[in-house]
Amino acid sequence: MDPLSDVLTLLNIRSAFSSRFEAGGRWALRFRSYRHIKIGSILSGACLLTVDGSPSLRLSAGDCYLLTGGRPYEVASDPGIKAEDGHAVYLDAPNSRNVRYGDASDPEPTVIIGGSITLDDMTATLLLDCLPPAVRIPADSPPARTLRPVLGMLTHETATEPLGATVMIEHLTQILFVQALRAHLSGEEDVPGWLGALNDPRIGAALTLMHQQAARRWTVADLAAEVDMSRSSFALRFKTLVGLPPLDYLLQWRIRSAAETLRAGDRTVASVAAEWGYASESAFSNAFKRVTGQPPARYRTAKPPPPAAPPVHE
Repeated sequence: MDPLSDVLTLLNIRSAFSSRFEAGGRWALRFRSYRHIKIGSILSGACLLTVDGSPSLRLSAGDCYLLTGGRPYEVASDPGIKAEDGHAVYLDAPNSRNVRYGDASDPEPTVIIGGSITLDDMTATLLLDCLPPAVRIPADSPPARTLRPVLGMLTHETATEPLGATVMIEHLTQILFVQALRAHLSGEEDVPGWLGALNDPRIGAALTLMHQQAARRWTVADLAAEVDMSRSSFALRFKTLVGLPPLDYLLQWRIRSAAETLRAGDRTVASVAAEWGYASESAFSNAFKRVTGQPPARYRTAKPPPPAAPPVHE
């Protein structure tokens, strides 16, 4: 697989929850901090989205957004309105998948379809460190247009809740998330970390090789030769774009992948070490502890965090 697919698989999406929010008149809601990812789109109307510490984003019909910093945020019809507690509004709603708020007589309400994505805590930083706290995907951009069929299906599922809606909503939210990541990659020139480096022809090619052949005993010179660069130029460009030297990135990827393998089954530590290119169990254990803070045997028996309960905000 390509590096983005690899990382998304490793992230082990634990929960995805979507809801429909409709508000009329003048209104404002404030939401507390959240885990990992929030994603959504404005189906009609407009709103102001403000993440603490970041400039406000004006969102109009057709715009999509990603929130990734975990910071508290506000959603409002206009600036300067005192915000109510959004958490309480959702708790008080008869149906948290379909919430109505504000002036019900407004002929042109704002309608938002939004979801939450929770990831595996150990690997979440692989992605979250590469994304800003808030991302807007404009309605008139080609990537936003490709999201419309998914949004249409999400709107139907959350509004009518037919049989199987829970499973459908979970998978559609995950699809929306992947599509939004693609849109962000295609629309920005300075995405930091390995995510942005995928757009660089040579460094992106090197990342693909490292993921496809992670157990190979790569050297910096080997990788540079594969992408037709000098060793020094490759090492400098890789660290500039990815934020880590090539072999440090490879170590991180190997160990995080090995950790997932350990948690997923009952294989011996020695067999997992061999799969990921380590000549001895002791060498693997030392590298594993350096990355995760604990030896592989203890990591496997430690209980992972429980899946998050469905969030109560849009």
